[in-house]
Amino acid sequence: MEFLTEFGLFLAKAVTIVVAILVIVSIVVSAAQKDKDDHEGGGELRVRKLNEAYRKLQESLRARLMSDQERKQWEKAHKKEEKARQKSEKQAAKGGQQNQEKPARVYVLDFDGDIKASDTDTLRKAVSAVLSIAEPGKDEVVIRLESGGGLVHAYGLAAAQLDRIRNKGITLTACVDKVAASGGYMMACVADRIVASPFAILGSIGVVAQLPNFHRFLQKNDVDFEVLTAGEHKRTLTVFGENTEKGRQKFIEDLEDTHQLFKDYVSERRPSVDITAVSNGDIWFGKRALEVSLIDEIKTSDEYLIEACDRADVISVTFQRKRTLPERLGLAASVALENTVWRVLGAFRNQKIQ
Repeated sequence: MEFLTEFGLFLAKAVTIVVAILVIVSIVVSAAQKDKDDHEGGGELRVRKLNEAYRKLQESLRARLMSDQERKQWEKAHKKEEKARQKSEKQAAKGGQQNQEKPARVYVLDFDGDIKASDTDTLRKAVSAVLSIAEPGKDEVVIRLESGGGLVHAYGLAAAQLDRIRNKGITLTACVDKVAASGGYMMACVADRIVASPFAILGSIGVVAQLPNFHRFLQKNDVDFEVLTAGEHKRTLTVFGENTEKGRQKFIEDLEDTHQLFKDYVSERRPSVDITAVSNGDIWFGKRALEVSLIDEIKTSDEYLIEACDRADVISVTFQRKRTLPERLGLAASVALENTVWRVLGAFRNQKIQ
């Protein structure tokens, strides 16, 4: 027992020392990474040609469906075609033909929105990069958009980033596979064309605000809470103070004004929409959204981009912020916890089924 006690104390000390070292190292690495990120712009731009990705998928499936003899013949012919293509490109470059007209490009951006529209910063940088080389009247930008909306000012800024594309005279297409509602639709409506899957959720052109009020609870427990302001409308509704009818009315007026700005924003960018009919806060699934002109076509983003590969070079552009060591450790822990929870729920469900 004495040995086990001493061993336990030794183990506890060792674990404490290791944890302390890891914390110090993570702080140092995080600080160094932050300085590096500040110097490099906070991340890196990643570019991927989707034509090549889709072609490889097609070739992989085709090869798996062939017999061994057919596969060998196909691979031989494919290598011959690839060598001929590379040789042709080299000859064109040597002959000074590199200045010939380049094919049109379709730049693909992604936005996965949360309540704070946290993706706005990476979207801003990706848009800036694309606008530096995209040719108006020739190239196109596709935004794959997924968002259920959130804070008004956050999504207003995100939509303004897409307005930059349209203001440059570059065709903008929004693809919605799952949801573009409220602030998400505010972003989507900027596009010249909106493409959505059959059951994507769109619309929710409205404004909502809600907050609890603990005034009666505090009053019941003899707790005073005072709100001191300078300016009649500095604070209309509070969480802990007593809310007045006048304050509520002013708050509602602010909501109505925000709603009107939202409706005006949609109307300016999609004049074909009957804004009175669709601005009641309701949502529409893809096919119903087409009927009220909230979208222009029923199609998934994959279908749209695969078709675009036949007429242009389709290029995915993403700006990814480098995560610090603590963030990476936290993300790994979060993923592990989420997977564990889903496994437990899955096992429980299987037991119930059996």
